[in-house]
Amino acid sequence: MRTRITDLLQIQYPIICGGMFRVGRALLAASVSEAGGLGIITSATFQTAEDLRKEIRLAKEITNKPIAVNINLFPSARKVPNEEYINVLLEEGIRIVETAGRSPEQYMKVLKDNGVFVIHKVPGVKYAKKAEDLGCDAVTIIGFEAGGHPGMDEVGNVVIVPQTVDAVNIPVIAGGGISDGRGVAAMLALGAEGVVMGTRFLATQECIIHDNIKNWMIQASEMDTSLIQKSIGSATRAARNEVALQVLEAEKRGVTLEELMPLISGKRAEKVYSEGDFHAGIWSCGQSVGLIKDVPKVQELMNRIVFDAKKVIKKMNRIANAK
Repeated sequence: MRTRITDLLQIQYPIICGGMFRVGRALLAASVSEAGGLGIITSATFQTAEDLRKEIRLAKEITNKPIAVNINLFPSARKVPNEEYINVLLEEGIRIVETAGRSPEQYMKVLKDNGVFVIHKVPGVKYAKKAEDLGCDAVTIIGFEAGGHPGMDEVGNVVIVPQTVDAVNIPVIAGGGISDGRGVAAMLALGAEGVVMGTRFLATQECIIHDNIKNWMIQASEMDTSLIQKSIGSATRAARNEVALQVLEAEKRGVTLEELMPLISGKRAEKVYSEGDFHAGIWSCGQSVGLIKDVPKVQELMNRIVFDAKKVIKKMNRIANAK
């Protein structure tokens, strides 16, 4: 499965495990890379830059294949100045960075001067064009289906991916609603040169999220997520639990950000990840959860996705060449 993304990143398959807060750790990232994709360690997870250094080194003990680091540019996500994270990843030989949350403009010079391949994640076409203008090497476009922050416009991948492909010359990576080979083949057919998946990789054995959450994901449907926080301009797709429903109800009443904060605080979600308390807080989950039926090892999942994607592509070729 060869695209510009596989060539530029020197990976076997155009499949990326996107940066995920708390769970974007060494084992998951390295396992995805070792299986032929690209794994990403999420810098904002760590309390210090030296903690990030340790995580990078741990990942390198598992694989010698390329890995990336996510730099979240949204101000509230920063425990440590991003300059410190960037210094560490450069010192540790990381040459692929995923940026998200805000424009990466202020960091582009140091990244490009050090030969870093920059993938910027955006929720809309105009932001993709800006990323290209800034010198980003690739752009990830996130559809309405995605967990986390899909943007405010509620446009799905079938529309937003080809729009973005038409608007920029750099490679486009598609994210949102993808969890199997059919999704990969569909995004490639729309012009994307890679896919990013988050929710699907939560439900793998190498992900550190609690087994209670993985077991819930196996039983969940595509209706078990909610789009919250639109009233404060920070649309978030999360698991439809008690806290998410409280947030939706509060937003209907027109509450302020200050009133919402006790509900949406990231500290509440710690028990979700570590103790498996499904209703403890807000945690990101995409609509693709409705397609998840098991919790395999990453290698098994990657093999299955690639096999199924190739099967779909061959089927489409047969249709196209039928006489």
